[in-house]
Order: sequence, then C-alpha cells, then structure tokens
Amino acid sequence: MTVLFSELLVPGWAQAGTKIGLGAVTGAYGNEIAFTLPCHNSDPDLFFSENRQEISLAKSLCAACPVQSECLAAALSREEPCGVWGGELFDDGSIISKRRAVGRPRLAPAEVAEFSAA
Repeated sequence: MTVLFSELLVPGWAQAGTKIGLGAVTGAYGNEIAFTLPCHNSDPDLFFSENRQEISLAKSLCAACPVQSECLAAALSREEPCGVWGGELFDDGSIISKRRAVGRPRLAPAEVAEFSAA
C-alpha cells in the first residue's frame, strides 16, 4: 500500500491497520478507473466548501460513486477533519448533518421574546 506524505503527518498513522489510506480506496480500481471517480474529475474545492449548495452538489456526486462505502469507511478510520467523504460531511473527525452558518448563532424565538420583554 502506498502512503501519501500528508498521511504520514496524521497521528497514529504508523500503527498498522488502524488507518485506511486513500490509495487503498482508489487504488483498488486501478489507475484508469480511479481517474473516472467524481472526486477526481471535479474541482477539489467543491468537496471542502463552506457553501451549503456546493456541499449538496458534492454529496450528490458521491451518490453515484462505485467506491462510496469504501471512501466513507476510510474517512471514518482516518477521522477526517473536514470535507465531504463518501457522501457525508465531516467536521472534526465525525459526520455532521449540515455545516453551521458563519457568525453568531440565532437566538431561539422564546429567548427573543424574553429579551424584548425585559
């Protein structure tokens, strides 16, 4: 199995069998097929975007991918810090349903009513 330099920087990578590298996912299909995968033919920034529409597009590209389940399993094993992997959005090594908008969170309607009444 080949190891990318960036994978060497991940803590725990040297422990055999604990992390699944990208080569293990895309390399299983050979070089010819690996370059037909959606993530290899699209703009990489799309899979690491902050924009909700671009995240939805990246997830939809993953839906038809032949290695979607392998990609997701590998991303979970590597505890990917961010991005769309295997059709799921990651943040700090875990799957999240959607990315929170930038800025201060909105107040709940009940809190707004209490605040304005005071």
